[in-house]
Amino acid sequence: MPFADSDGTSLYYERHGSGPVILFVHGSGGNHAAWWQQVAALRAEFTVVTMDLRGFGKSDSSMPEFDGQDFPGDVLAVMEAEDLTDVVLVGQSIGSVAALRAGLLRPDRVGAVVLGHSLGGISHPELRELAAADRAEAVKLPVIDRLLTRRFQQEHADRTFLFQQMGTFNVARMADLRNLDTDGPSLRDIEESGVEIAFLLGEKDAVLSVKTVTRAHELLPASRLEIVPDAPHSMYWETPGPYNQAVAHLRRTLGRKEAA
Repeated sequence: MPFADSDGTSLYYERHGSGPVILFVHGSGGNHAAWWQQVAALRAEFTVVTMDLRGFGKSDSSMPEFDGQDFPGDVLAVMEAEDLTDVVLVGQSIGSVAALRAGLLRPDRVGAVVLGHSLGGISHPELRELAAADRAEAVKLPVIDRLLTRRFQQEHADRTFLFQQMGTFNVARMADLRNLDTDGPSLRDIEESGVEIAFLLGEKDAVLSVKTVTRAHELLPASRLEIVPDAPHSMYWETPGPYNQAVAHLRRTLGRKEAA
């Protein structure tokens, strides 16, 4: 089992397949195993790397508190352990914040960042206001309804239960994470980095609206925007087919597309 070292913190990760690199960065309820439907579908064409941020899954969780500012270094540690270049980082929700910062820190290793269901912590007054309005609506819903559609929950009680069980393997919780969006990058920081950016969102995301993400895309004219029809916040889990197709398309068309 491979582990990377991030300033003394042991981080679990896995590497599957071969070809251009996709590194998935999970959200607050996930870990490396959450990507089971992506690994199986994408490893024949791509090098697929999954990992556990500190406090999650098999990574070191012994620290008394968890600071989101440490997550980008965790992502970088895995890339360095495997000497990965031209990586396309694919974040999910809070994982997108870590992915974007990691990409901006090491544009020599990262060709592109896909911000899945997230603005990546971009510091911009208009986007901050729009995202806050989205959150105000989201908190009116039970947590599970923010992440998966009611129809999926009713028709797939088994996969819904497994989805909820994934979080029980983590010590860190969303409420434990400090400084996640503190001092986020500006639009200029992103533009000057040379790292390509894509926004990936489900049409039925109950956490972040299409309107908000579309505005972020407009403010970053060189960015890409992929909206998956009828998909929720956790579309990687609920609608893996369209999600995997979108990720594969982005990997083929972003970055330098070199093999690992």
